[in-house]
Amino acid sequence: MSSINVRPYTLDDFEGLLDVQKEAFPPPFPEDLWWSRDQIKAHVTTFPEGALLAELDNVVVGSATSLLITYDGKPHTWEEVADDGYIQKSHNPAGDSLYGIDLCVRPSYRGKGIAGALYEARKETVRKLGLKRFMAGCRIPNYHEYAKHLDVDSYVKAVEKGEIKDLVLTFMLKQGLRPLQVMSNYLEDEESLDYAVLVEWRNDQL
Repeated sequence: MSSINVRPYTLDDFEGLLDVQKEAFPPPFPEDLWWSRDQIKAHVTTFPEGALLAELDNVVVGSATSLLITYDGKPHTWEEVADDGYIQKSHNPAGDSLYGIDLCVRPSYRGKGIAGALYEARKETVRKLGLKRFMAGCRIPNYHEYAKHLDVDSYVKAVEKGEIKDLVLTFMLKQGLRPLQVMSNYLEDEESLDYAVLVEWRNDQL
């Protein structure tokens, strides 16, 4: 079996990264929401340790982008924490937490452990830099199916208990992340009704 290779991405990887985005978010998804060359350049110059890609048989099959923040518990939006995808204004070199703003896997390669490998690499970055945690704003794309009879906090608790399976949050729980807080208007997302759950993985070496 071929093994998944996770490494930092550079601007030279732009075409491969774009191919991942195109396959994961095909038209009618707006092209201007795919990573741009300027955004990729900003990622690798601002915080190269947070710019990761996964390869399988020399094909770029996934990517993950993160930055450093100091967690203060305040609600925020994706645009605020991600600096609209550029991370230059929101990245804090002295931060205590690695914050994931994006993870994308080619649909034709899903089920091969690629997302899990990227999350393990993120955990290793947390350990290497001596940070307190990894965290991310987690979509809850199955929430719209339950919203008529469950408020969002009850839905999250039901997913935590395993009573409901959510496409993203259930995966996050399997990676060892735990919910911290629910945030409204995090990202325009019809399936999640614009909600996200802030999740964290605590550094197991601290």
